[in-house]
Amino acid sequence: MTPSERSRRLNLQQRSALAGEAAAASADVENALLTPLDPTAAAFFDVDNTVMQGASIFHLARGLYRRQFFTTREIASAAWKQAYFRVAGIEDPEHVAEARASALSFIAGHTTAELEELTEEIFEEGMAHRIWPGTRALAQLHLDEGQRVWLVTAAPIEIASVIARRLGLTGAMGTVAEHVDGVYTGRLVGDLLHGPAKAEAIRALAVREGLDLARCSAYSDSSNDLPMLSLVGDPCAINPDARLRTHARAHGWRVHDYRTGRKAARAGLLGAAAAGAVTGAVAAGVGLRGRRAS
Repeated sequence: MTPSERSRRLNLQQRSALAGEAAAASADVENALLTPLDPTAAAFFDVDNTVMQGASIFHLARGLYRRQFFTTREIASAAWKQAYFRVAGIEDPEHVAEARASALSFIAGHTTAELEELTEEIFEEGMAHRIWPGTRALAQLHLDEGQRVWLVTAAPIEIASVIARRLGLTGAMGTVAEHVDGVYTGRLVGDLLHGPAKAEAIRALAVREGLDLARCSAYSDSSNDLPMLSLVGDPCAINPDARLRTHARAHGWRVHDYRTGRKAARAGLLGAAAAGAVTGAVAAGVGLRGRRAS
């Protein structure tokens, strides 16, 4: 490895560590402050294609586009990445690199309060009906056992927090956008919460919350999340890509696929039975006001 390659690798590690620390520090801990029945065990869920069909950032971007946050050309690029994501079922490294370069730049100049309010609307408009009932039921099982449940996602923390709150989960960790005096700068704190950064975030949260990672569970659809999955004692592949499915089978991990046929139907029944009124609450929510951004 050349000095240049070593420097680049170290820089990536530093950005991942910073992103993980920022995500853990920004985690919504309102519910976490309540004493759980099982305080040393927790579950961590990826969001895109694990909890929700498709990419949550795309659904946010589409909702913001309808509110005239950015141009048709910009949303067309996002639509292409979403189509690729859904068809291929994997996260292309090139797309991740592009996302890093431009992530959240479209909210520069807007306030944190404005985005939080709009995200609540957009969740109801384009996300609530995309929640996988089977994954929702798995999260509820952990809650029923007195364990805390966090979302861990490359999506902005604003999206992750809304989804966690609407599903009745403990909290969320996501990509942290820099803001000054409540106004977004368009830059990230560290990097996207992606791949190794998720593992860093979970480590930091485990130290803060006194978790025993050997007793914790983690769920994801993507082989990019192997660092997170390998960190806990109970990893599980949800709607896995080919590489993750192979890895999970080789290591005896649990695998659930809710995407097609009878499996999806069974997942729906399980979700209805286990989630009950909580899932119904997700379908309620706020009314759309069709407000345009200033």
